[in-house]
Amino acid sequence: MAIHLYKTSTLGTRNGAVDSQVKSNPRNNLICGQHRCGKRRNARGIITARHRGGGHKRLYRKIDFRRNEKDIYGRIVTIEYDPNRNAYICLIHYGDGEKRYILHPRGAIIGDTIVSGTEVPIKMGNALPLSAV
Repeated sequence: MAIHLYKTSTLGTRNGAVDSQVKSNPRNNLICGQHRCGKRRNARGIITARHRGGGHKRLYRKIDFRRNEKDIYGRIVTIEYDPNRNAYICLIHYGDGEKRYILHPRGAIIGDTIVSGTEVPIKMGNALPLSAV
């Protein structure tokens, strides 16, 4: 992965780096609005957590934790940052045309193929049931 280092112009940009493969715009059919409980108030309307701001608006990315596309190969198309969790996510294009997000496997790059099932090789990014390990 290529890492872009910033030229220091102010104290805040010192030692700044950005991964150039990380994309920021998500797929529209894989995101949904997320309801957040506004001002951190209890049932009586009294603020319980002091000095907490509202934060930036975030959209929820639907992550495929089940990986139930059995024996269908998928290709990693993008690696994106997920603001709802401290992790990166990958957009997978499966062979049957379906597109899903999964958590980014460590060491996986754009263009890698992954598969889930019972008779798949043990490799980073593949998903097997515990009975087959």
